[in-house]
Amino acid sequence: MHGSSPAAWTAVVICLIGFTVGGVALLMGPAWVLFWIGVALTLGSAVVAKVMSAAGLGAKAH
Repeated sequence: MHGSSPAAWTAVVICLIGFTVGGVALLMGPAWVLFWIGVALTLGSAVVAKVMSAAGLGAKAH
Protein backbone atom coordinates (compact mmCIF):
# COMPACT_ATOMS: atom_id res chain seq x y z
CA MET A 1 0.00 0.00 0.00
CA HIS A 2 1.28 3.47 -0.93
CA GLY A 3 3.03 5.28 1.92
CA SER A 4 2.35 2.59 4.48
CA SER A 5 5.95 2.17 5.61
CA PRO A 6 7.97 2.82 8.75
CA ALA A 7 9.59 5.84 7.05
CA ALA A 8 6.22 7.40 6.21
CA TRP A 9 4.70 6.78 9.63
CA THR A 10 7.76 8.14 11.43
CA ALA A 11 7.79 11.26 9.27
CA VAL A 12 4.08 11.88 9.87
CA VAL A 13 4.41 11.48 13.63
CA ILE A 14 7.42 13.83 13.79
CA CYS A 15 5.62 16.34 11.56
CA LEU A 16 2.50 16.27 13.76
CA ILE A 17 4.60 16.74 16.90
CA GLY A 18 6.40 19.69 15.30
CA PHE A 19 3.15 21.25 14.13
CA THR A 20 1.66 20.84 17.61
CA VAL A 21 4.72 22.33 19.31
CA GLY A 22 4.65 25.30 16.94
CA GLY A 23 0.92 25.83 17.42
CA VAL A 24 1.14 25.68 21.21
CA ALA A 25 4.09 28.08 21.11
CA LEU A 26 2.02 30.63 19.20
CA LEU A 27 -0.77 30.34 21.76
CA MET A 28 1.65 30.87 24.67
CA GLY A 29 2.59 34.41 24.07
CA PRO A 30 3.99 33.79 21.32
CA ALA A 31 7.09 31.89 22.41
CA TRP A 32 9.24 32.33 19.32
CA VAL A 33 12.05 29.96 20.29
CA LEU A 34 9.57 27.14 20.85
CA PHE A 35 7.81 28.05 17.61
CA TRP A 36 11.04 27.72 15.62
CA ILE A 37 11.76 24.40 17.32
CA GLY A 38 8.37 23.25 16.02
CA VAL A 39 9.23 24.49 12.54
CA ALA A 40 12.56 22.64 12.66
CA LEU A 41 10.81 19.43 13.71
CA THR A 42 8.25 19.78 10.95
CA LEU A 43 10.87 20.38 8.26
CA GLY A 44 13.19 17.77 9.75
CA SER A 45 10.52 15.12 9.31
CA ALA A 46 11.09 15.21 5.54
CA VAL A 47 14.81 14.62 6.07
CA VAL A 48 14.08 11.72 8.41
CA ALA A 49 11.74 10.19 5.82
CA LYS A 50 14.37 10.44 3.07
CA VAL A 51 17.09 8.92 5.26
CA MET A 52 14.86 6.08 6.43
CA SER A 53 13.69 5.44 2.87
CA ALA A 54 17.29 5.31 1.66
CA ALA A 55 18.03 2.85 4.46
CA GLY A 56 15.41 0.50 3.05
CA LEU A 57 12.51 1.37 5.35
CA GLY A 58 10.44 3.15 2.70
CA ALA A 59 7.63 1.88 0.51
CA LYS A 60 8.65 -0.95 -1.78
CA ALA A 61 8.62 -0.29 -5.54
CA HIS A 62 6.12 -2.34 -7.53
